[in-house]
Amino acid sequence: MRVWAVSNQKGGVGKTTTTVALGSLLAQAGRRTLLVDMDPHASLSGYVGVESGAHGSVYDLFGVGGNPLPVRTLVHATRWDDLSVLPASAAMITLDRQLGTRPGMGLVLSQALAELAPDFDHVLLDCPPTLGVLMVNALAASDRLLVPTQTEALALAGLERMLRSLSMIERSRGKPLPRTIVPTLYDARTHASRACLAQLREQYGDGVSQAVIPTDTQIREASAAGVPLASWPAARRGGLAYRQLLDELLALPVASVTDAAA
Repeated sequence: MRVWAVSNQKGGVGKTTTTVALGSLLAQAGRRTLLVDMDPHASLSGYVGVESGAHGSVYDLFGVGGNPLPVRTLVHATRWDDLSVLPASAAMITLDRQLGTRPGMGLVLSQALAELAPDFDHVLLDCPPTLGVLMVNALAASDRLLVPTQTEALALAGLERMLRSLSMIERSRGKPLPRTIVPTLYDARTHASRACLAQLREQYGDGVSQAVIPTDTQIREASAAGVPLASWPAARRGGLAYRQLLDELLALPVASVTDAAA
């Protein structure tokens, strides 16, 4: 089972869109895919039509105030074959305060996903933009980090914060977490986009995907309609870019997740 975290410490860069797009393409190819909404804002849950927290959420894995719920009871099917979701809820925003420094809380998601390994081929984690117990869990559970990065100068600061956070998590993992920076919202007509993409490639080299996700109004239309790109033919440019990205990712070697404490 491959587990990819989609994260950046800046909002509006396309994290949820990337998670749903890649997940729907995997499901369309017959791969059993689970989307995990790690963000208390629950954008992913809403996108795929699952009411956040209505029948349990990621929050219930942590056993705050009681025993954790079995992870299989929290997973819901979507309207699309081979695509399931573990939803978020607003209560997740309280986890850092409620858990405090309780030991072992960085591996809760890893342990839950280990139980689901026979059920899914791929898991994609849509992360919050802040460093806390939810992001720590996501990065600890993953074998690859995807960092969607808007191709504009201000977005590079969020990328740098994300990579600093990654360094902290890698020290806990005891081994590197492979990463792929994904340029998003690219507009080849603007000098700013072209210059930012060139800077990303110069600074991070092979760590940047060859696939570049363009600015495509149909991506927003698909999101507004609650339909993944794989089922929205009008988003041709965006859909082709995400297919190219998925092909790149599937061709990469798989790193195993360490059992080191997080």
